[in-house]
Amino acid sequence: MSERMVVIGGDAAGMSAASQARRLKNAGELEIVVFERGHFTSYSACGIPYWVGGQVAERDDLIARTPEEHRAHGIDLRLRTEVLEIDVPGSRVCARDLASGDETWWHYDKLVLATGATPIRPPLPGIDAAGVHGVQTLDDGQALIDTLDTSRGRRAVVVGAGYIGVEMAEALINRGYEVTMINRGAEPMATLDPDMGVLIRKAMQGMDIRIVGDAEVTAIRTDGTGRVRAVATDEAEYPADVVVLGIGVRPATDLARAAGLPLGVHDGLLTDLAMRVLGHENIWAGGDCVEVLDLVSGSQRHIPLGTHANKHGQIIGSGVGGDYATFPGVVGTAVSKVCDLEVARTGLREKDAHRVGLQYVTVTIESTSRSGYFPGTAPMTVKMLAERRTGRLLGVQIVGREGAGKRIDIAAVALTARMTVEQMTALDLGYAPPFSPVWDPILVAARKAVTAVRREV
Repeated sequence: MSERMVVIGGDAAGMSAASQARRLKNAGELEIVVFERGHFTSYSACGIPYWVGGQVAERDDLIARTPEEHRAHGIDLRLRTEVLEIDVPGSRVCARDLASGDETWWHYDKLVLATGATPIRPPLPGIDAAGVHGVQTLDDGQALIDTLDTSRGRRAVVVGAGYIGVEMAEALINRGYEVTMINRGAEPMATLDPDMGVLIRKAMQGMDIRIVGDAEVTAIRTDGTGRVRAVATDEAEYPADVVVLGIGVRPATDLARAAGLPLGVHDGLLTDLAMRVLGHENIWAGGDCVEVLDLVSGSQRHIPLGTHANKHGQIIGSGVGGDYATFPGVVGTAVSKVCDLEVARTGLREKDAHRVGLQYVTVTIESTSRSGYFPGTAPMTVKMLAERRTGRLLGVQIVGREGAGKRIDIAAVALTARMTVEQMTALDLGYAPPFSPVWDPILVAARKAVTAVRREV
C-alpha cells in the first residue's frame, strides 16, 4: 500500500528531501506532495544580493531545478499553495490554493517541515510602507528589483549590518545608489568580534558607504502617498527612496508552534540526529526552521544557511525512504564579501566562549594571501581563539582581500576534528608562491596561539 509524504516548503531542504525520498522509493510505494506558497522552487537564496546587484544577470540563473523538472520525477509540486494548519493527532494538513482560495485537508503518513525563515520586521511605525523590503525569497528579490527600477531617487538605507545587510549594501552601490547603513551595534558584522568588525567598517567607508553605528531605528517616515521617504533614529533622519531590512531572520515556525511541536530557545524546531522532530516518529524538519547543535560550544543554535538545508534534506529524504543518515551538528562556518573585501568566520567569538564558560586566549596576526614578492598579493587579518590550558581551537575569523575567505575551511575542519592549535601547526597544507606564503596565515596564527596558550599554563 502506498504511503503519502507531505512536504511544507519547496526550497533547499524541502525539495532535497522530496528528491532523495523519490530516489529511494518509487511512486507506487510513496506519493510525494509538496506545498510551496511562492512561485519558485530549488533556488539559491544566497545568490539574491548578486542578482540584485547585477553580477548575476537573470533570476532563473539562481534556480537549480524548475517545478517542471521536479514534477517529471514524480513529485506532486503545488506552487502558490499555503499550509494553514497542521493537525498532528489526525495526521493531516490544511492547504489553501492562493489563486482560488480553496482549502483542502490532506492526510500524511510522513510529514516534512521545511518552512524556512522570515526576515525580521520590527514593529515600527511605517515598517510596512511601500519601498521597505526584506530579502529572503526570489519573490522578495523580484519585488526589490522592481522598486529599484522604478524609483525616482537614488538614496538607499540598509537597516542592519549582518551578512544580508552588507551584501545588500554592495548590491545597491553596484546599482548606483547612495547607501547609508544603520546598525544597532558599534561595528558591522556582529557575527565577528568588534575588533574585526572595525576592519569591515573602514573598508565599507572606503567604498563610499555611510555607516551609522550605535543607532536604533525608531520609525520609517512616509510621504503623502504612503511611500518611504526617510528612516528615523533617536538622533537623526536619513532620506531614503528605498529601505532594505538586513536585521536578520527568524525561524518560520508559527505553524509548528500552533501544532504543539517542540521549539528551542531560538524558536527553531528541535530534532534528533536523523532530523526527526523530537517526540514525533513520522514528522521531520530541516533547513532554516530548525535549531542545530554547535559542536564547539555544545549548545543549540539557529544558523540559516543553504549548505545546512541541503544536507538536512538529504538526511530527511533518506529517513523517509527507509535508509539511514544523521546530521551531527555544525561549527558555525560562514563566508561573505563586500565588494573586494572577504569576510569569514567559524567557531566561537569571544562572547560565545564567555557565555558557555570557556576560558580562552586570543591572537591576531597580519599576513598576506600569497608570497610577498608575488604579483597580486593582498593583506589579510586572522584572529584565532584557543582554549586556555588545553589549546583546543575554539574559533577563527578572517578579513582580507582575494584569497582570504576560503581559508576559513582549514579552520572549520580543524574545529570539527577538535584539534589543538599545536596540532594545527603541523598540518601539511599546499604551498606555492601564487597561493600562499611558506607559512599559511592560518598556521602563523596557530603558532602564535600555541605561544599564548603556553604562557597561560
